[in-house]
Amino acid sequence: DGERRLGAGRAADPAGRRIYGGDGVALRPGAAALRRGAVRRAARFARMPLVSVVVPLYNTPPKFLREMMRSVLGQTYAGLELVLTDASDAAHGEVEKAVRAVRDARVRYIRLAKNGGIAENTNAALAAAQGEYIALLDHDDVLTPNALYEAVKAVNEQGADFVYSDEIVLDSTLKKLGEYHFKPDFSPDTLRGCNYITHLAVFSRALLAAAGGGERAEFDGAQDFDLILRLTERAQKVAHVPKVLYWWRGHGGS
Repeated sequence: DGERRLGAGRAADPAGRRIYGGDGVALRPGAAALRRGAVRRAARFARMPLVSVVVPLYNTPPKFLREMMRSVLGQTYAGLELVLTDASDAAHGEVEKAVRAVRDARVRYIRLAKNGGIAENTNAALAAAQGEYIALLDHDDVLTPNALYEAVKAVNEQGADFVYSDEIVLDSTLKKLGEYHFKPDFSPDTLRGCNYITHLAVFSRALLAAAGGGERAEFDGAQDFDLILRLTERAQKVAHVPKVLYWWRGHGGS
């Protein structure tokens, strides 16, 4: 469940139900993992901010979309909303259909009139977000069940206004492990030369405003890097959670 660094060729199911071995065989989680999930759900912090998970959609494969939504709505930290902005073309009506099939008041769906590119589409989700903190998530990736819990824990224990985690890269089935991204603690010099943060990034709404607002269309393709540079330059406290909280799905369209 992201609690420990994963062994080669293995990955924990983001829905918290199974652990996959390198051959894709599903194994039941141990009792300890189930107990940790229960403890996190019962946890109460001094600050319990609403976290807006913002996701721009574009022609998202329905299977990937459903897995992404389940990973967010299954978080052990319940104080969240999932903000989806959909710029899919007319041939991909199944995207809206998949979202509307989810009966959860925490899901907010916005159909965009046109595809303005990744930065503009993300900015539409940022503008609609109501949370005190914001998490960025790609439409085909997934969060581990404890991702937002760990971020809010860092906010409370370290006073962080920017939090990032480790991540792994998997194949399109989320069963075969490709890469580990185990990251250093915050290093401005390293970050200027390489976007080692990428995913997961969680930051305060106040910090976003102080950094000049949302993403910039002129940096489409590197828009997250530009935003992360601006956010970390303004942050009062950048916290690194040395746990795998984000699963990056590697496939032809990612």
